[in-house]
Amino acid sequence: MQINLQEIKPAPSNDQTVAIIGLSGRFDAHEVPQVRQMLTRAADRTKGHIVVNLGGVNFIDSSGLACLVQGMKYCRELGADQILCNLQQPVRIIFELTRLDRAFKISDSVEEAVTVLVAQFEDGVYVSC
Repeated sequence: MQINLQEIKPAPSNDQTVAIIGLSGRFDAHEVPQVRQMLTRAADRTKGHIVVNLGGVNFIDSSGLACLVQGMKYCRELGADQILCNLQQPVRIIFELTRLDRAFKISDSVEEAVTVLVAQFEDGVYVSC
């Protein structure tokens, strides 16, 4: 699995940063420690504003799902949010079968996910549960 991290400042009028974490390959128990560490580090650096790009992920198991849930909870504890994007069909089906598509905010693209976070910055609202 490949993991990429990029931090951006999407709104010049605001000092908030957004971490974009790109994952590719199989997201299974073997990869969870690495991804969990990256999610935690990114959340700490950006006060919990994270976009997870799953566009390159072709398989996810229950431990991968649990890792993403833990990341989402941590971001919300920090008063922010984690948004998933670019889910491939096999991965989207897993989210739908487990009904996690109702727990996560899921966007079609990185740009759309960042736009959602920027709107939350501007509204002063970081989490909508």
